[in-house]
Parts: sequence; structure tokens; C-alpha cells
Amino acid sequence: MSKGNTTENDILLKVFQATELSWDGNTNLYVALHTADPGEAGNQQTSEATYTSYARVTVARDATGWDVVGNQASNDDLLQFPQCSGGSNTLTHVSIGTAASGAGQIIYSGALNAPLDVSNLIQPQFAANALTITED
Repeated sequence: MSKGNTTENDILLKVFQATELSWDGNTNLYVALHTADPGEAGNQQTSEATYTSYARVTVARDATGWDVVGNQASNDDLLQFPQCSGGSNTLTHVSIGTAASGAGQIIYSGALNAPLDVSNLIQPQFAANALTITED
């Protein structure tokens, strides 16, 4: 997964100028699904899923929401998106960002292992520890 450009800038400001992260006070992170790469310059709305009933998944920004070992973080529990009740999407990317809705800042984004076709009654999900973020 890669960081969004705004996040990269935030981290440089934090490290080199002791500037607080704009989202540091957030107690949650929000996982979004996308139909194309939102890109490093995008936000959480860029190419975001549009199937009926879709919503971002809220994950606590603590040890109950994420496991962190070495240079890798992963979701601690099953992450289930709402079941599709209409429309369809082919999902190709995922992002982790700062907002429950709207143009939230992307902290990390990346491609799914394989595209996922979503239509009526399909419920996208990530099993526990299936969504991984690696810093190198």
C-alpha cells in the first residue's frame, strides 16, 4: 500500500518541523472501497464504490482495531461492508482514511489481490488480518 500525497507531506512536517498531524486526534480510521486506483493525489471519494447500501467501515485507531508487529499493521477483526442491495461495482482498490464520509484524506491505499464484482446480496469483507499495511 502507498500513502496519499497529503499524508506523505503531513509525516514530513511531523518529523522535520514537529507539526501535529491534522488527523492525529481521530480515534477511528475509515476503510473505503474503490472501483479504480484513487491515486496518491486522490481522496476517499475518488473512484469510491457506489453500490446501493455501500458505506465505509469504521475501525478503532488502537490495539482493538489493528495489530502492529514489526513494520506491518493489519486489521484485528473481520471488516464487513454493507451488503449490496442494488446496483453493481467491480472493486479493485481499498483505502484507509480519515473520514466516515466525504473527501477524507487517504492515509494508505492499494490494489486488491483480485477484482471483486459486487451485485445484489454480495457483501464485501476482509477477514481478520487480511488487510495489511507494510512500511519498508
